[in-house]
Amino acid sequence: MQKIDTSRHRRFVEEQLADPEFRSEYEQAAAQIAQVDEVMETLDRLRIEAGRSKADLARRVGKDPAAIRRLYTAEVNPELRTIAALAAALDAEIRIVRHSEDQSPRATAAAR
Repeated sequence: MQKIDTSRHRRFVEEQLADPEFRSEYEQAAAQIAQVDEVMETLDRLRIEAGRSKADLARRVGKDPAAIRRLYTAEVNPELRTIAALAAALDAEIRIVRHSEDQSPRATAAAR
């Protein structure tokens, strides 16, 4: 037998998603969060590959180690300046690339 999610929040969100304007904003926010998560996961992978601790990385960019740990463990929106500093400390860089036609957020949303 399948479990039914009856949480109030879940039902509220489902009701709100029926509104096309809400759905569009919700999907846009979710896509932005996913991009930030991907950047942070990539930085963490590079950190591990470089054999650096989070504390070492924090020292290299002049940040409090606790602040850097929060970037990797909490749902925060890191500043681009901080991301750029972390990337540079890991001998990496930030690049912005255009989506291919079939990967664009609009194409993805239209496919749903």
